[in-house]
Amino acid sequence: MGLGLVPLGVAFGVVVTQSGLAWWWASAFTALIYAGSFEFVLVGLLAAVAPLGTVALTAFLVNIRHVFYTLSFPLHRVNGRLAKSYSTFALTDEAYALTTGEHARSWSGRRILWLQLFMHLYWVGGATAGGLLGSLIPDRVTGLDFALTALFTVLALDAIRDRHDDLPTPVLALLSALAARLLFPAEMLPAAFAFFTAGLLARRITARTRTSHA
Repeated sequence: MGLGLVPLGVAFGVVVTQSGLAWWWASAFTALIYAGSFEFVLVGLLAAVAPLGTVALTAFLVNIRHVFYTLSFPLHRVNGRLAKSYSTFALTDEAYALTTGEHARSWSGRRILWLQLFMHLYWVGGATAGGLLGSLIPDRVTGLDFALTALFTVLALDAIRDRHDDLPTPVLALLSALAARLLFPAEMLPAAFAFFTAGLLARRITARTRTSHA
């Protein structure tokens, strides 16, 4: 996963320089913001000189999914206030996908923390390289900003494959996304997460009720 972040970071660095920003902005964004998808969006907002309120609202809507991640992210295994603070800061989609799977249930807090740190370094290093080499890539090369969408697709497929015996969960996620798209198109992401969380809670309550009756 860390090595997969390198070309993604390079793509982000190229997007930064081709947007008219200095190369070092790629390093600053990835080191201090470290928000993946929002960083791609932020480049466009800065290039368009968007108001600060618009930037803040966009950051909230794009990153609100992390609130739902905390429901199952194993932060309790990480020891120390400083370590917990960094682990919270470095909670990305990739880190969440890796640390909440079946294979990671026995991982220690130290392993989780080192995993997040190395992924952060891969991301910063790739973006810095992309920023420095961005001027060498022609402007006509398009599709680099789609790299993040492609990575999310791979993570989703891996999650489905990891839970091949739990087909209703991806179906519930798809239905939540469709309902959010139809009912709340302007706030699709937070609405989809809310529907998905409500569906999971309802399923869990129903399962407990059936077990108690049995």
